[in-house]
Amino acid sequence: MPKNKLPENRLVELLAILNKRFEKHPERHPNLTWESVVTKLAANEKALWTLNEMEESGGEPDVVALPSHSGQLIFVDCAAESPKGRRSYCYDQAALESRKEHKPKDSAIHSAEEMGIKILSEQEYAELQQLGTFDLKTSSWLETPAEIRKLGGAIFGDFRFGRVFTYHNGAESYYAARGYRGMLLIK
Repeated sequence: MPKNKLPENRLVELLAILNKRFEKHPERHPNLTWESVVTKLAANEKALWTLNEMEESGGEPDVVALPSHSGQLIFVDCAAESPKGRRSYCYDQAALESRKEHKPKDSAIHSAEEMGIKILSEQEYAELQQLGTFDLKTSSWLETPAEIRKLGGAIFGDFRFGRVFTYHNGAESYYAARGYRGMLLIK
């Protein structure tokens, strides 16, 4: 089976999972129908492969309407906590290479690129939090502005005390309760 192509039985199973989640959370995507989503997905094998990767790593992807991406079809990791299969990663490849010992198995940025997704920005993360409550016990790396990254830092967010918080940390750090959330834009 070529990379980026799902076997037919997994494709059927994945679409059923996505459909069930879509129907369960209409508040995440008002004015969209499942039929319109499936039509776009049917023409994009790579997107289906990426959605499967998001699902398999615990992301629970769903279609969301983010104000910063008005009118675009976007899937975002909507698992209650940062995806289990994407935790304990440092921020990026430079951070991974800077660690002399106790290196994590990967970086969030590299893992996201391999999957075909983009890590959420601080704004996208805040918009996602308007559609539900995420990261009550975990945190998620966020796309870090270049000026912060140049100084060795990276940002992450979580939801505590009824609000979204954004923090900073050394990009080389990693924790069992920190992962990342990604998004897939489907054209």
